[in-house]
Amino acid sequence: MESTHKQGLLYDIALSRLERVGSVHYKNLVSHFGSAEEVFKTPKTKILKISGIGELLANGFAQKDEALTEAETIIEASIKKEIKIITLKSPDYPEALQNVYDPPPILYVKGNGEFQPSKTLAIVGTRDATNYGKSVVNQLIQELKGVQIISGLALGIDITAHKAALKNGLSTIAVLGNGLDMVYPSLHKKVAEEILENGLLVSEQPVFTKIHPQFFVARNRIIAALSEISLVVESDIKGGSMVTAECANNYNKEVFAVPGEVQKKQSKGTNKLIFTNKANIYTTPEALIDWMQWNMKPKKPIKVHIENHNAEEKAVLTVLLERGEMQIDDLSWHSQIPPNRLSYILINLEFQDIVKQSPGKKFSIKKR
Repeated sequence: MESTHKQGLLYDIALSRLERVGSVHYKNLVSHFGSAEEVFKTPKTKILKISGIGELLANGFAQKDEALTEAETIIEASIKKEIKIITLKSPDYPEALQNVYDPPPILYVKGNGEFQPSKTLAIVGTRDATNYGKSVVNQLIQELKGVQIISGLALGIDITAHKAALKNGLSTIAVLGNGLDMVYPSLHKKVAEEILENGLLVSEQPVFTKIHPQFFVARNRIIAALSEISLVVESDIKGGSMVTAECANNYNKEVFAVPGEVQKKQSKGTNKLIFTNKANIYTTPEALIDWMQWNMKPKKPIKVHIENHNAEEKAVLTVLLERGEMQIDDLSWHSQIPPNRLSYILINLEFQDIVKQSPGKKFSIKKR
């Protein structure tokens, strides 16, 4: 059985290493054929028939043997370095990542922590952080309980968030843009070692991956996807934290930004996010905690009498009862009701005090 698992893992990694097979193509190929191994066994003529694949992508399959050899090397090196490899179909692949349209095909993970399903907060910002920005991070994290802090181990705001999490006994995840056989920047190696004790180092890049700017841009989507909410503390108009905010918005996640002095470059990005309604304004830790309902005591769902509702309401309530809280797009898909019509139905159910809306356009059966 172990041999079968390793063979499946070999093909999973190999497929992810083929040229032009990005996260979206990987997901589509595996969904279409059932497994990465079946993709490798499929003739190029059949690959070409899949919508959106194209001649250039199919040509990349000429390097199958090289990809398999590389995958073998990655597996052996990861075992030696105690790096866990999680594939898209693994039971321990984080659900938060599975729910986005471009999930990393492979995750390389190291540490004694685990992915939290809820109460997760990304804190990102400029490398050129001010004392004001750092104080905001420290003040916020001091007030949090049971919240997992996610960031990118970069200079400035990122490392401040990780250090504050460690100091206050919170689990923290550092998402890297390079392989886990090294820490970048090397200045943060000691912090990375401390994170391993109760947290995680995560990357979609395998060992021996050379540092490249595009990998650090891509990792920002992982930070956004893993988190219920992203907080941009300080940022110029352009930068990695602005990419994280954009990804979070695309994933229908909550985004907050810390306002700052208009003359400072570290405030230009955050102020723009707030001005363009791409982020809520951050004011106090208490306001953020209340918004996310992290201080609420557990409640039981109210009893729903489905027979008292019309066909469309029954469809919506049945899905929510079976699957729990859902974003409106997912609810539309599972109930087979168009989004515009669904919005009207949900408003009616809210008026009836049966359904409630939460941050991120999520809906659930109301609890008492």
